[in-house]
Amino acid sequence: MTRIDAHQHFWQLAARNGAWPPPGLAPIHRDFHPGDLSALLRESGIAGTVLVQSMPNEADTRYMLDLADRHNFVQAVVGWTDLKAPDAPQRIAALAAHPRLRGLRPMLQDLADDNWIDDPALAPAVEAMLRHGLGFDALVLPRQLPALYAFARRYPALPIVIDHLAKPAMDGMPDAQWLRDLARLAALPQVECKLSGMVTEAGPGWTVQQLQPYANHVLQVFGAERVMWGSDWPVLLLATDYAAWVDASETLLAGLDERQRTAVFGNNARRFYRIEGMTT
Repeated sequence: MTRIDAHQHFWQLAARNGAWPPPGLAPIHRDFHPGDLSALLRESGIAGTVLVQSMPNEADTRYMLDLADRHNFVQAVVGWTDLKAPDAPQRIAALAAHPRLRGLRPMLQDLADDNWIDDPALAPAVEAMLRHGLGFDALVLPRQLPALYAFARRYPALPIVIDHLAKPAMDGMPDAQWLRDLARLAALPQVECKLSGMVTEAGPGWTVQQLQPYANHVLQVFGAERVMWGSDWPVLLLATDYAAWVDASETLLAGLDERQRTAVFGNNARRFYRIEGMTT
C-alpha cells in the first residue's frame, strides 16, 4: 500500500511577520522545511504529501509551489487567494497554471463572520475553480458547519474536503450538534473529510480511546471512500510525533478491511487532488 499524507505544512518564520505560531508554542515556533519531514515520511512508509497553505496570502502559495518544484514527495499543493476579490478568477487562473496546484483554502476559522462562506459573491471564484479542476479545503470550526452546508448545497459540482473533522472539542463524548452537522454535510456526495488534527484538539495526554468515537462517526457518515488520512505536521508536534500519530491511526482504522484502509491512507487523496497513479 502506497500511502499519502493528505495534510501537512511548511513555513519560514521570517516570512510570517509575527503571525501564528506564537513564541508560546515552542515546539512549532521555528522554520519547517522539506528536509525536516522527508526522513519521517520514509520511516512511516509515506510516499507523498499534500502541502497546505498556512498564511492568507499568495506569497505563501508561491513559496509552496516552489517547494513542490524542488521536492518530488510534495505531490499536490492547496493554496490561498482572496476568493471575493474582483479579480479572483484571474488570480485563480494564474495560480492554477502551476501543475501542482490542486486546491484552494480560505482560512474560514479565523474570519469574524461565520457566514462568510455562505455568500453568492463567491460564484465567480467557484466557477474559476471548477474550470481549473481545483478542490476546496474547508478549514472550519463546528459553529461554521451550517454555513459550509449552505455553500456546498449551492455548488454541488465543487469537490469539498473538511479539514480536521471541523475541530470538534475532544474532551469527552462527541457533541450532538457536531454529530448532526457533520452527518448532514456527509449526505452531500461531493463533500469529504480529513482524518487529521485530532491529537492537537485532544491535547497532551490524548489516548486512542478518546479519539475513537470521533473517527468512528466520520467513517460511518462519510464511508471509507470519502475519508482521507493526514498528519497536520508540524502542528501535530504540539501533541505527539509523526510515528506515534501513524501508529494511532492504524488502531483507529483497524476495523476497516484492506481495500478501505488503502482508500483512507492514500487512494482517496489521490483521487480528490488528482495525483498521478490514482490507485495502488
